Amino acid sequence: MTALAPAISKTTSRVAQRSTRAALRIVADASAGKQADRRFFALFITALGASFLMALLFINTLLAQDAFELSKLQADLKLSSDQYEAVSHEIERVSSPAVLAHQAKMLGMKPSLTPTFLNLDVPRG
Repeated sequence: MTALAPAISKTTSRVAQRSTRAALRIVADASAGKQADRRFFALFITALGASFLMALLFINTLLAQDAFELSKLQADLKLSSDQYEAVSHEIERVSSPAVLAHQAKMLGMKPSLTPTFLNLDVPRG
C-alpha cells in the first residue's frame, strides 16, 4: 500500500490542475469582449422611455373614450328618468278622483245617492 502512495499523490495533483484549468476555461475572457458604448446606452434608454410614453398615451386615450361614453350614458339615464317621471305624473293626473268623476259625468253617468257596499267577509249560504 505504501508503494502506491506516490502514484496516488501524483494523480490527485494532476486532477487538481486539470480541474482548475477546466474551471478557468468556463469563464469567458472579459478583456476580449466589447464594452457597450454610451451612445448605445443612451439610445436604448431613449427608446425605452419613448415606448413607455406611447403606452401611457394609448392607455390614457382608452380611458378618455370610456369617460366620454360614461358621460353620454349618464345623460341618457337622466333623460329616461325625466321621461319616466313625466309619464308617472300624467298617469297620476288622469287617474285622480276629480278627473275620473268629470269623465264619468261627460259619459252621462250620475252619482249614486244611496251607495251600496259589498261585504265579502260574510259567507253566502
